[in-house]
Amino acid sequence: MSDEKPPQLVDYFVVAGLTDASRPLEDETQQQRPARPSEPITDVAVIIRSQGEEVPHGFTCIETTTSGHPVDLNAGLLNNPQMFICYKRGRDKLPLIELGVHYEGKDRPKPGYTILDTTPYSRSANLNSGGPGHQRTFLVYRRAAEPQGHNALGVTDICLIMPSKGESTPHTFCRVDKNLNTSMWGPALFLCYKIAMAKANTLVYEAGLLGRYPEQDSESFPLPESVPVFCLPMGATIESWPADTKYPLPVFSTFVLTGASGDKVYGAAIQFHEAFARERLSEKQRLRLGLLSVVDRRPIGGRSVQTRKSICVLSHWPFFDVFRKFLMFIYRYSISGPHVLPLETHISHFMHNVPFPSPQRPRILVQMSPYDNLLLCQPVSSPLPLSGASFLTLLQNLGADNAVTLLVAVLTEQKLLIHSLRPDVLTSVGEALVSMIFPLRWQCPYIPLCPLALADVLSAPVPFVVGIHSSYFDLHEPPKDVIFVDLDTNNIFQSEERKLLSPRALPRRPCKVLLASLHSLSQQLHEMYNKPVEEASLEFLLTDYDLVYGRRKQLELEIRAAFLRFMACLLKGYRSFLQPIAPAPPEKSRETASLFLLQGFLKSRDRAYQKFYGQLLRTQLFTQFIEDCSFASDRYTCLEFFDSCVDKVQVELEKPEDVPLMELDDSHGSEHTVFIMPPEEPTAPDGSELPASYCYDGFPTLRPELLEPAQDLLMAQLCQARSSAPSSPAPRRTKQEMKVAQRVAQKYFGVPDMWAKCLLGHCYGLWFIYLPTHVRAAPSKVRALQLAYEVLRKMETHKVVLPDEVCYRILMQLCGQYGEPVLSVRVLLEMKRAGIVPNTITYGYYNKAVLESKWPASTQGGRLRWAKLRNVVLGAAQFRQPLRQRQRQAGELGGGLQEPPAPPRPRAALQRQTTWAGRSLRDPPAAPQLVKSGSLSFPRAETTTLEAGVGQMLRALGAPEPPRVRDTAPASAEGSLSDVSFATDESERADEGGAPSGGRRDAESVGTPRRGLAAKLQQLLSPGKRPSPRHTAEGHGGPRDGGGTEQRDRDPPQRRSPMDTLLHPRERPESTASESSVSLGSEFDFSETSLGSHKAAEPPGDVAQEPPAVEVLLSSCSRCQGCGSLVYDEEVMAGWTSDDSNLNTTCPFCDRAFVPFLSIEILDFQQAPSGPEDGSVPTPAAQGPVLSDRHRCLALDEAEPEPGPPPGLCNGCEERAARGPPRRQERVAFAYLSPLVLRKELESLVENEGSECLAQAALVDSHPILYWNLLWYFQRLGLPSNLPRLLLGSQHVQPPDAATTVGVRLLWDVLVPEPDSVPPLYVLWRFHSNVPGRLQAWQQREHPFSLAFLEAVLRHVGLSEVHKAIALFLDTPPAHGGPRHTQRSIYREILFLMLAALGREHTDIAAFDKKYKSAYAKLAGSLGKEELRRRRAQPPSSKAIDCRKSFGATLEC
Repeated sequence: MSDEKPPQLVDYFVVAGLTDASRPLEDETQQQRPARPSEPITDVAVIIRSQGEEVPHGFTCIETTTSGHPVDLNAGLLNNPQMFICYKRGRDKLPLIELGVHYEGKDRPKPGYTILDTTPYSRSANLNSGGPGHQRTFLVYRRAAEPQGHNALGVTDICLIMPSKGESTPHTFCRVDKNLNTSMWGPALFLCYKIAMAKANTLVYEAGLLGRYPEQDSESFPLPESVPVFCLPMGATIESWPADTKYPLPVFSTFVLTGASGDKVYGAAIQFHEAFARERLSEKQRLRLGLLSVVDRRPIGGRSVQTRKSICVLSHWPFFDVFRKFLMFIYRYSISGPHVLPLETHISHFMHNVPFPSPQRPRILVQMSPYDNLLLCQPVSSPLPLSGASFLTLLQNLGADNAVTLLVAVLTEQKLLIHSLRPDVLTSVGEALVSMIFPLRWQCPYIPLCPLALADVLSAPVPFVVGIHSSYFDLHEPPKDVIFVDLDTNNIFQSEERKLLSPRALPRRPCKVLLASLHSLSQQLHEMYNKPVEEASLEFLLTDYDLVYGRRKQLELEIRAAFLRFMACLLKGYRSFLQPIAPAPPEKSRETASLFLLQGFLKSRDRAYQKFYGQLLRTQLFTQFIEDCSFASDRYTCLEFFDSCVDKVQVELEKPEDVPLMELDDSHGSEHTVFIMPPEEPTAPDGSELPASYCYDGFPTLRPELLEPAQDLLMAQLCQARSSAPSSPAPRRTKQEMKVAQRVAQKYFGVPDMWAKCLLGHCYGLWFIYLPTHVRAAPSKVRALQLAYEVLRKMETHKVVLPDEVCYRILMQLCGQYGEPVLSVRVLLEMKRAGIVPNTITYGYYNKAVLESKWPASTQGGRLRWAKLRNVVLGAAQFRQPLRQRQRQAGELGGGLQEPPAPPRPRAALQRQTTWAGRSLRDPPAAPQLVKSGSLSFPRAETTTLEAGVGQMLRALGAPEPPRVRDTAPASAEGSLSDVSFATDESERADEGGAPSGGRRDAESVGTPRRGLAAKLQQLLSPGKRPSPRHTAEGHGGPRDGGGTEQRDRDPPQRRSPMDTLLHPRERPESTASESSVSLGSEFDFSETSLGSHKAAEPPGDVAQEPPAVEVLLSSCSRCQGCGSLVYDEEVMAGWTSDDSNLNTTCPFCDRAFVPFLSIEILDFQQAPSGPEDGSVPTPAAQGPVLSDRHRCLALDEAEPEPGPPPGLCNGCEERAARGPPRRQERVAFAYLSPLVLRKELESLVENEGSECLAQAALVDSHPILYWNLLWYFQRLGLPSNLPRLLLGSQHVQPPDAATTVGVRLLWDVLVPEPDSVPPLYVLWRFHSNVPGRLQAWQQREHPFSLAFLEAVLRHVGLSEVHKAIALFLDTPPAHGGPRHTQRSIYREILFLMLAALGREHTDIAAFDKKYKSAYAKLAGSLGKEELRRRRAQPPSSKAIDCRKSFGATLEC
């Protein structure tokens, strides 16, 4: 498991306030505005001067507008009554908090508002008193409901503006959008007012740190020094209040800290007031606070001194609502009491014992006290970056039009200053502003809640997004070149110096769709939040909180999706303008111009929007976006998701697409809830309750001795790691890739041939996930990478369905890791050749590998000159070749040649001269040497070929050199150093795929009965077969070769060497010349794992030729629990579903779902008596098999090598008989998983435990299902792995004392027969032929099948009368007392009988399938399909046949 600790919900708890080192923030040197009003407005009035009314005492009359124009409310009327508005300040009443204008008869009275209908002199206060036909207009106001404390918000200023005179709403003022002058004459006049905190007698200081927990910094995240100033953004204050002033409610605020690497830390704080000792104040401070008289310095009574403090939590997770409840609980706990437990206990309990919600435990209910609890829910699963944004708050405070205006401002990198009197709103809106431009990232200064101490950033000459409290403007003049966004008044103020592009500069159709969506969602939001009180209360009383919360989440998602669609339309087609880094890149390759065709992208856009796109392409936003797309970064998931959105959107549409871009992901949801109880109260020794002794006058100083230590065990059980995945994301599929793979599997499930290729693609995906582990263990990293590249090419050749790019991505990552940039370029070319456009993740790994790896020198040095010389010499040698052939033929006739001749091989083409440092898969390990002209003949052993090099290595090890069968790679037989192609000769591949492995004729032969029948069957079943070139070379060329005869006399016959297997792509035993589709695994074998990779240590001398000390037999044949039939491998594959969580397959006989199993038999031969093994393996014949000798034919059949150590006869019968019984034998069975299911489980394992677990022996015992399934698939496809070696360290095998090898064999039939089951026909054939079998228990079973019956079946099949063979089987009565039906289908019985009697080389399975299907159709007309199905006579489905063809019929009977 990864060593990374589980994520903490809270990282730090901080107490901030006034310290001795705090400095004043209001210095005389700062440029400040004139003194702000110290008292709020408590009353407004209307006076009529023409009626002799004067301004009341204490009131102030508004006689001019903001620019000095007179403001007579009824100007322009003939009978002008000269009406004016007056206001009064004070603290004797509750302040006004809102003003308005009421049109009588048109507007309905608002609840809580008071209509000002009379003047102070009891006359009508109608502002439009021109006559009875005019609209009656009155002022209205709303007063605070109850005292909110000394620092309550209220109306602090009122003004009037005339738009016709060029006047606009002053900054931070609210405008009432109703004209005060409704007459036909006179200019329009509007009322504006400002809401602020009117407070006096206040000293402001910079906040400092009063306490923290934990006291020590964590290594991954030390506590930032600036946290206290963010907790109190407007400073730590000392205030003087009247003695009877009520304490204000705590104020909640949030902030975001951004680290150097871009990581965000979220803070949640509450600010509150508590008493401050007068004794700590100096005389100067008392004078400024109004506590001393100015003249005689006497104390002034009736006032109290308060200071502002803050408590805060820091976290990497934006759970603002949860943190707010917790902080309010802690604050209430500090002002109440006494308590049994100290405050520190609750703080440490919350930090250490509340786990982070996981998919298994999505709800954490924390009971903090008997009356306080909070619910912590798992964050919404989304591919977008985690943030504290609230798009609901953005739309509520700004509206649709202003939101689009700010989108333009952010995209063009303007200076944005958002301000509000509500500090918690600032962070939510600021986060939404930088999140709406996804996938672009804001690169300039970003402070969503800027403290007063850091306000100098507003003068920075760079773009920024800064949020600040609106009271900042009461102290300082705002900058001139900044765009102001007032969230309280929903206004945007632009200066003349910094004009913003109009939203009309945006692409018209995407912008139109965005505005329409935002207006619709804004209306839904308004309806949801403005329901009648009774309805809303009833909804919550009915415990529909989850419904309301879900609706809020859905609206939030829809708003974000609207912005996401706009950005996808804005950048549509950008990937086609990305430029891959060229080979051997220059130093400036990281510049945007080198990575992206800027002018090409600009020209692809509409000319009407060139101005906007021109500004966008010059921003740091776009530059960083191109770098993120070009190089592997931590944003790979987000960018890959955005690319999928780009593919979905259609720019021409004027409405959103039907397919949503974002959906709520509840797939990992669960109703499971973890309850966290409050800390236990201690008891006295006698069990009684302890007295409550903890009581606080203010928030206390944290005492370390009262803070409880972390309970690591509890957290380890309840928490899930934030990122326990391996450091590299290359092996992991993104959620989008998983969805696409699921859709592809569902699409191909009903297409037989595509379903087989889909399963095969997932199998190769499994191997590529394992590839990093294999490369780390490989002695030659380059060799292992080249083998992986060959696998990719073969997969493309056979049109394997790849649902994702993981295979390419992993190989590119490994190329960069091991310094192979040339190979990375070839992988990219293979992707393009396959028609695959690399996504952001793959593209990033490619550029990283190309850019960071060391490239070979590009100068034409000696390497190129040697390549030229080599081609000249080879050309001369080819001209001399006919003469040398005639000389050989003459020597053979004379019998004087001592060197064995070889058939002429295809010529090696002249190699292309190149300076790339790549080496072909078939290149020799060492550079070629110049040889004499007399030794340039191709067949001679002195030529520097790969085969000769391997033979030399084998001779050095003391092992006999494998017989030369043919040349694997003629195109590179001379070991070209300049060959950059990994392709093998296609004509050779065609020969390989169809040529069966021939045997050598032995001097001795064993006679068997009925020789003539077998010879006829051989002629009937393969009438047109001729010996393949490989047979010709071995069978006919061998006897004429004197050297070859001497070699056979000197060395005992042996299986092919593992190195020979590595060099020569070999066919599976089931691969026949007429097989319609040969599997990828059956055409080539990378099995250095066949023997070498399975060794615990490389044995010296002849030990490598010994049988494996540990042998593993695997079989996927499973028994259906419903009908008792045996379901074989290809039928199991055909019955799997596209669901990657479904373990079941479907029985082809009864259509019942069941779980298939892998049966495993482990045979441990260690510490067995050792001796010469020369006679343990039957000697195969020297030429093609003779069917009249069934004994020898079977030996030849079973001697064909399999993946893993070379096996002996069928099921190991003769080999085991020669070696004796195993010292230890064990049988186990585990579920046989579909590749889709297995891949999902493997990815989960790698993510949770890291890829290192795949190289550890503990994998066998801790994850046996994954281990055995991976071993099965890798061996099935002949893919190299170190998995067999892991078995030596498991509990199934004794610890090896010396060099130990593991052999793996895959069987087609069951390992252990069912009790009382009828022996299969192929086993009976071997019994009649006296061939010892692995399972002798079948020999004593009762059965109705005689040797004559078996030969009759074979005769009918040989004469193409398969229907008669089926009918013969159906008409044979069962044995007395035996089962009515056999476990195997008739098709399976006849097929296995053919394989056993005739050998796999002489059995055309594809032709037999056609014949059997035709015979079944003929019998179905007379017997009926239902009867044949009941008797299990139906042929396998087309899906099963395609699965066998794709995976290869490589299993033993």
